[in-house]
Amino acid sequence: ERNVSLYCQLGLPFVLGTTGGDRSFLESNVKESETSAVIAPNMAPQIVGFQAMMEYAAQQFSGLFQGYELRIVESHQSSKADTSGTAKAMVKYFDPLGAKNGLGDKFEEKHIIKERDRDRQRAIWQIEEKYLDGHAWHVYDLISPDGTVIFNFQHKVNGRQIYCDGVYMAIKFLHQKIQEGSSGKVFSMIDVLKLG
Repeated sequence: ERNVSLYCQLGLPFVLGTTGGDRSFLESNVKESETSAVIAPNMAPQIVGFQAMMEYAAQQFSGLFQGYELRIVESHQSSKADTSGTAKAMVKYFDPLGAKNGLGDKFEEKHIIKERDRDRQRAIWQIEEKYLDGHAWHVYDLISPDGTVIFNFQHKVNGRQIYCDGVYMAIKFLHQKIQEGSSGKVFSMIDVLKLG
């Protein structure tokens, strides 16, 4: 929040990728300033696109997975203390689709399984040693009530390049918007992707 306040005071456009901070504070600072910014919880273009597809499904096909069990497991480097922001965001897309936790209750963020143990990441997940300190693997399973049908979505990110690519896209996008006279605007990675 201090960085955002400083950038806004100095009129510096910026790209911010974070799941932390007070989102309304960040956005209001930009909107009340003479600068613009891209603020997003995830900078990976393909993951943001996947989330947009899931949001569309949630809006168009409410209850599609009624009665199904949802399992979300995510693995990140052992230094990551919090639950993945990407996994938390996915919960809100699966909820309207009707999937529940294993006990048949509403699936909530607390049901996300976090993996941070390096030995398990090597043995069970088979994550290469060189990526143990920088990876983001997510598995989303939807299981029918009788167990005969399983839908599985997953994305496995090794390293940081996908995020760097997204930041670069966001910088180019923001530069274009500034050239067009943008002031006091907050853009998302969806905005960046739409411009292509």
